[in-house]
Amino acid sequence: MKTERLCFALDLKDDLQLIQEYIDHHKKVWPEIIASIKVSGIMNMEIFHIANRLFMVMEVDEHFSLKAKGDSDKNNEQVQKWERLMNQYQQVLPGTPEGVKWVQMNRIFKL
Repeated sequence: MKTERLCFALDLKDDLQLIQEYIDHHKKVWPEIIASIKVSGIMNMEIFHIANRLFMVMEVDEHFSLKAKGDSDKNNEQVQKWERLMNQYQQVLPGTPEGVKWVQMNRIFKL
């Protein structure tokens, strides 16, 4: 099975209490959110943070599509509820296109 690694960045609001709340939410992600991630073709996902910066790594199978995942999420009530909750903590990176939160990063080096 062919896999691909995708990387994304996003900032949190620069408030220590809000950052901790965001981290705490991710210690107990809702089962419906986990299910929506897995069914989309995401095989593994990790989110890292430093200060108020987030870095997400996704390993996806050959059937994964960002557009299909986005369309599915828009029609999933629980995902939309989770996104509204997370919006309280997140802020987009400067220069991010309208309607985008997580910005896909480009690899510039590989050993």
